[in-house]
Amino acid sequence: MLRAFVNAFRTPDLRRKLLFVLFIITVFRLGSQIPTPGVNVGNVQTCLNTVNNSGLYSLINLFSGGALLQLTIFALGIMPYITASIILQLLVVVIPRLEALKKEGQAGQTKITQYTRYLTLGLAVLQATGIVALARSGGLIQGCSESLLYNDGIGLFLTMVVVMTAGTAVIMWLGELITERGIGNGMSLLIFTQVVSGFPSSMWAVQKGRGWWTFGLVIVIGLVVVAAVIFMEQGQRRIPVQYARRMVGRKMFGGSSTYIPLKVNQAGVIPVIFASSLMYLPALASQFQATSTNPPAWVGWVNTYLVRGDHPLYMLGYFLLIIFFTYFYVSITFNPEEVADNMKKYGGFIPGIRAGRPTEEYLAYVLSRITAPGALYLGVIALIPLVALVLVNANQNFPFGGTSILIMVGVALDTVKQIESQLQQRNYEGFLR
Repeated sequence: MLRAFVNAFRTPDLRRKLLFVLFIITVFRLGSQIPTPGVNVGNVQTCLNTVNNSGLYSLINLFSGGALLQLTIFALGIMPYITASIILQLLVVVIPRLEALKKEGQAGQTKITQYTRYLTLGLAVLQATGIVALARSGGLIQGCSESLLYNDGIGLFLTMVVVMTAGTAVIMWLGELITERGIGNGMSLLIFTQVVSGFPSSMWAVQKGRGWWTFGLVIVIGLVVVAAVIFMEQGQRRIPVQYARRMVGRKMFGGSSTYIPLKVNQAGVIPVIFASSLMYLPALASQFQATSTNPPAWVGWVNTYLVRGDHPLYMLGYFLLIIFFTYFYVSITFNPEEVADNMKKYGGFIPGIRAGRPTEEYLAYVLSRITAPGALYLGVIALIPLVALVLVNANQNFPFGGTSILIMVGVALDTVKQIESQLQQRNYEGFLR
């Protein structure tokens, strides 16, 4: 492992890419600490130190590395881009124009990327407006009575919205710079950076609240969870594909063998994000109703069962939503009919399965079977922080589990594989053996 790191920095081209990525990450983290104009930093820190629960916005706060509740210029983090990307992926399935662009190759993908940027800026304006409005009204950090802003003027309101939106645009630019000139996917690495930045504080909170014995137990459990996540993320079902030989002119083509890799976790972390966002809606609706003089009866029921993650009903609903969204997302991202048609077009077939409709049915059958353990795996991993909330009284940003561990392990594996491929091109040993 150490030799691989030395070889990576010994190669001039690879060293330049790695140092460039580290420089962009440093700039990104500095921007996450600079407060937006008009924010009372002292009061914000006082509220964060006295209030343990980050409320409804813990997921967005996770993706911003804690910058959201501190109201920095990068407060929105990468969340608007993630939301825009997910929306565009869903719209590709239902809008023929976008589906046609996707099939055009690189030119079509460039156009879809441009649409994603525009949608990201639109979502950033909406989210920044909502966050600044909540900061003015005191609803951003629940349980805090301090004023987070110096004044409630409309000029300051608009300035903060513009600065946060511009911060999102800068984050998109930094991510694209990493993708073009560095190693790995830029947006994924920025998400990884923000999630990892909150890891030490989460570990320290466990030690401070429960002592060293619980801290050691959490470390052991964390290593087991990381190993299990790596095992599942690497797991795949390889469906063999044979291409028939065909004569074109005087040359023989085909006759090669390959396979279709179907990952156990085909959906990645997207179902967890979908389920988390949907579970926030009842609590968000009840929060608006709770300000009225005579709130409806359902507000109390929602606050009792669907706000805190330590209730069994909340856990069950969260788990079932993850399973549903896993099947839903896999069904719209992997089309067995399209794969079967492409195989038939180029003379490919699965040994023992006839081309055409039987191949499509076989792929759909295998995909449904392999998605079941993937969905259960995502549900169990996502419930770890909620179970920890009950057992060790940790907050919902419990380090080993949920969205954070899936992002950390997934992005780390992908980046290491890309560095390894660069090393192997130069006849060096990689990280993975």
